[in-house]
Amino acid sequence: MPSIMTIDSPIGLLGLVVSDGAVTELRMDATPRTATGDAAERKVMDEAVSQVEAYFEGSLKDFDLPLRSDGTPFQQAVWRQLEQIPYGTVTSYVEIARRVGRPTASRAVGAANGRNPIAIVVPCHRVIGADGSLTGYGGGMWRKEWLLDHEGHAFAGG
Repeated sequence: MPSIMTIDSPIGLLGLVVSDGAVTELRMDATPRTATGDAAERKVMDEAVSQVEAYFEGSLKDFDLPLRSDGTPFQQAVWRQLEQIPYGTVTSYVEIARRVGRPTASRAVGAANGRNPIAIVVPCHRVIGADGSLTGYGGGMWRKEWLLDHEGHAFAGG
């Protein structure tokens, strides 16, 4: 059974789910939950909370957590590419499509990006439009802009 808890953050409550020793979800707009789980799961949850809090404090740029997410092979390929986007930088949907070998699939990349179950840790917020504009974000555009600003990537007229 998965272990579930909420983390308070500057962008609202985040829902953390750990299952079989890996983070499987970090979602926005979570409902407050008391932590559940056995000792082994709690160890992973505690480390995830510590790293997420350090990220928001500005002292952590690279997460080092066991991750597992279910998705199609295409979604998995997109999510692996998201993990490669360095802190404080952005890339485009078109560039991710090129990297996964589907250069005309930028809309499909956008859909896969929107289904990323492990927000922030798998940094889907770092993907923007080919013209450099902020584009849709499942957690809300204000959160995307907040996260990018937090990482030092400012947008003109943001």
